[in-house]
Amino acid sequence: MPIRHVAWLKFKEGIAAERIEQHMQACRGLADSVPPVELLECGENISDRAGGFTHGIIVSVANQDGLDEYINHPTHVPVAEALVADLEELTVMDIGF
Repeated sequence: MPIRHVAWLKFKEGIAAERIEQHMQACRGLADSVPPVELLECGENISDRAGGFTHGIIVSVANQDGLDEYINHPTHVPVAEALVADLEELTVMDIGF
């Protein structure tokens, strides 16, 4: 079953725009370095409907095994840890279809 891993991000107050863009670039780099990733998209929210969340990440993988591999991949882990350190709030949903 294909899965979309969706993360909603709200950065801590005072995190510079340049730092946020570094996080987005690091996330985009995972598309080419973590094998189960079929598609990875991320960027800034452009509406007022996200309840204060400012950025989002969508990762497409083929199945649950691919999601588990992505989450635990040694390239993904430090990128995620650095990102989370700068977040005020994070919401994640894994959607199977």
